[in-house]
Amino acid sequence: MPHPKTVENMIKCAGPIECALLPSLIHVTEAAAIAASYQMGKGNKNYADQVSVEAMRRMMNTLDFKGVIKIGEGERDEAPMLFIGEEVGTGKGDIVVDIAVDPLEGTNLTADGIPGSISVMAMAEPGGLFHGPDVYMDKIVVGPDVVRYEKEHPDEKIDLDAPIIKNLEIVAKALERDIGEIVVVILERDRHLNMIEEIRATGARVNLVSDGDLMPGVSTAIRGSGIHVVMGSGGSGEAVLTAAAIKILGGKVLARLVLPTVANGGSEEEMAEEKAEKMPRLATMGITEDNINNILDTDKLVPGKDFIFAASGVTSGQFLNQVNLFGGGDARVHSICMGSSGVVKLTDSIYIGDKEQTPLRL
Repeated sequence: MPHPKTVENMIKCAGPIECALLPSLIHVTEAAAIAASYQMGKGNKNYADQVSVEAMRRMMNTLDFKGVIKIGEGERDEAPMLFIGEEVGTGKGDIVVDIAVDPLEGTNLTADGIPGSISVMAMAEPGGLFHGPDVYMDKIVVGPDVVRYEKEHPDEKIDLDAPIIKNLEIVAKALERDIGEIVVVILERDRHLNMIEEIRATGARVNLVSDGDLMPGVSTAIRGSGIHVVMGSGGSGEAVLTAAAIKILGGKVLARLVLPTVANGGSEEEMAEEKAEKMPRLATMGITEDNINNILDTDKLVPGKDFIFAASGVTSGQFLNQVNLFGGGDARVHSICMGSSGVVKLTDSIYIGDKEQTPLRL
């Protein structure tokens, strides 16, 4: 009986971006993660971010592609490199991509030596990633079991505007669990106090994180992670990066743009001031007061057909361990990368320059 041609069949589905760049993408996030790891626990989040940005940019600029940063370190006048609109790559070859990066997601976590910081990025064909403006996104993230349940029960769907109890009941039924067994990750912010109380009132368990809800979002699509839902508002760029991984893993993201002053319950004067400052720029992206409240699903956040994602641990997290440093620049890094074909790789990379001086160790 012939064996299944699993690898051959999946790779046939890979687009040119995945085929050309996925094997190298992981080196980009790993370079940034190693650079940041030297600053772990030293209390200087800005310098940790700086060295990770520099390392990521250097590594990207060795690869043959033409790329434009769509989600990065800020506007041109706010960031010296990896700013929105910056062109990266050697410019050689036929591969053209839009890029979302967060060279150090969890700068505070790294500076304080707390678990959960990563280096992360995604690439897609031009127009394949939502150009997330510098505002928040309110979101809910669930895994593929919930997506399958929704298909089997079309009258029961996760809804960003639905009561929390209704969404968690759907998740519990999809996972064949009691609500009391469901774990919801949410950023520990004052703006989430009411939501946290509502979640607890359902009987579900709450996992508060001080920073970095991107990998918890990805974890909802990985059985055994112990995370079933991510809720609350956070950076729009992080939501798009989460959606890139979740789309490959078969999960679901629902999100909606929200101005920080609105999310944080600012005064009418503060909200009006922020609208006057940010809405003109948002209008250039097609976002107006008429549509800013529209729900963005996974396919709207990542409309691309040929896209890739990679993340490397800096400090230990849900399933990525922290970087191990061996001296002399040698290091060990744990990463995950994946492509729109569905291929997912969990890697344990060891960078040792002199095997006689530092033999390979497990």
